[in-house]
Amino acid sequence: MAERRADAAPDASARSGGLSASLFAAARTGPQRTALRDSGDRVAWCGRPPITWTYAAAAEIVGRLARGLGAWRLPAGSRVGLWFSGGAESALAHLAVEAAGHLPCPMPALWDADQLSAGIASAGLVAVLTEGRRGARRPAEDLARAAMGHFGLRYLAAFGPGIPDGVISLDAMALERGIVEPVASLGLVTFAAGDPARPVYRSAAALAAAIEAHLDTLPVSADERILTLLPAHDLRGLVTGLGAALAAGASLETVIPFDEAGFRAGLMRPVPTRLVVPSLIEAALAAMPLPWTVRALNVIHRAPARAIVSAAPESAGARRLDSLVFEEDLVLTRPGGRDLAATLAHPDRAPLPRALLDLAILDPGDGLEGPLVYRGLACATAALPRGGIPELDAGAWRDSGCRPILSDGVVTGVETA
Repeated sequence: MAERRADAAPDASARSGGLSASLFAAARTGPQRTALRDSGDRVAWCGRPPITWTYAAAAEIVGRLARGLGAWRLPAGSRVGLWFSGGAESALAHLAVEAAGHLPCPMPALWDADQLSAGIASAGLVAVLTEGRRGARRPAEDLARAAMGHFGLRYLAAFGPGIPDGVISLDAMALERGIVEPVASLGLVTFAAGDPARPVYRSAAALAAAIEAHLDTLPVSADERILTLLPAHDLRGLVTGLGAALAAGASLETVIPFDEAGFRAGLMRPVPTRLVVPSLIEAALAAMPLPWTVRALNVIHRAPARAIVSAAPESAGARRLDSLVFEEDLVLTRPGGRDLAATLAHPDRAPLPRALLDLAILDPGDGLEGPLVYRGLACATAALPRGGIPELDAGAWRDSGCRPILSDGVVTGVETA
């Protein structure tokens, strides 16, 4: 039996207010629809049972957490770190920070102690939310140790189990009665190439534009779920996962941690599915027959990428999408690798949403292929300063640092320029 269908997707005004505003809007139109779900052995991974969150339940918990965060003595727009491996709790924490009027700063789960400390310092974090267990690691304990070297880090909080002294329980906060409606989003901060020394700011409008440009190729319908193998600590995971799901009022299912049995079980769930996978596992996935419920397969490449056109035959049932990600600037999505290659070869001819995203190849004037440049709100970012929120210039051309790779006159990928 398929999961409950959606009544309607959030309207554009809700999407422009941020991810949390989209969540609350979807909760009003279809409260019993599935919003968040996790696959995989979560009990062994983090000591928490798997929970399927409806839009109503997710909005209530986000509202409770936002109310609790609002009680902290932090000025509006404070930078709050999110150190999660992914999944429902990661999404709820991100949405709560945004709803409380602060700036979410998701950080890669694979960071070690030195990288964590560097990221806290470079982003100017005053609080961090995390989890008690992550496989063999104990992130809340790691964070408590890191906090001793950062006097500006005022609040630490975590979902249990295994929360050490001095770390606030997010589970207890979620049990407190009373919710707050989300305020307008201030945007978010991510880290270019996962480098803790390179925090990047993106406004709420720029994130909404990036999601809209991604969905322009093939919109997600409200009755679908997005099944993703990507964590949500960077632009590629947020745009293709949580952002796309909330924009459509669809559901998001994350396979955390990845194991073949959990992935296969999640894949066979009888609900129309958009499967989002990194290009690294494309070859392994080609050997696995996809069920008829998979409507679309979205393969994510990171630039530079030498091969963006798959040699494997496309599935007869699933539509193919290929997304090329340029650090934290841009997610360029096209209907298949060949269309993506043609877009890179002749960006002026590509049917792109030009009001959001424009592409060109810079002519260096020496007969060589120049770098790819882009502009538009969908790729508007700025390096995060020590204090305040930077202005974004969506109209300025920006160098991607990559140029197309030509083989016999055909683009096969992109390389560092």
